[in-house]
Amino acid sequence: MTMNLDHEELHRLLATLAESDIQEFRLEGEDFCLEVKRNLGTSSDSITSNRKITSEDIDPPLTPTQSKIDASPVQSTPPPSVPGSRSDLVEVTAPMVGTFYRAPGPEEPPFVEIGSRITVGQAVCILEAMKLMNELESEVSGEVIEILVENGTPVEFGQVLMRLKPV
Repeated sequence: MTMNLDHEELHRLLATLAESDIQEFRLEGEDFCLEVKRNLGTSSDSITSNRKITSEDIDPPLTPTQSKIDASPVQSTPPPSVPGSRSDLVEVTAPMVGTFYRAPGPEEPPFVEIGSRITVGQAVCILEAMKLMNELESEVSGEVIEILVENGTPVEFGQVLMRLKPV
């Protein structure tokens, strides 16, 4: 089996590792080996690889306090443990590990409510990851049918955040 990591997958992997208490991690592919070792008590964290990782491999970190990412809707069948899923709905999933926020600020109205009509490119929520606020934008037009996550709740990569009925 061949393993390939694209830039986005590498970013998600490193973000997940940064937020975890994992101290050693090794991933090998046909043409690469990624090894992450860290000691949480010191600043001697390190990443080693037998293939040099250049700035073209990893984009520089975002400096603004808010950035935009696309929320990729997934139309696959959810695991059997997800009750009440309907095949006519599009699931908006978390593209990263982070904290889910329904509104741009504590005193501001939510981006969407159940029953809201949304368009392609419209912000539907914010995921905070490593102190960066990332607006998730819808890739489909439709109506919000379900919001499955409470405001301020930590979410996992791939977790269903909301379901939309496409129009």
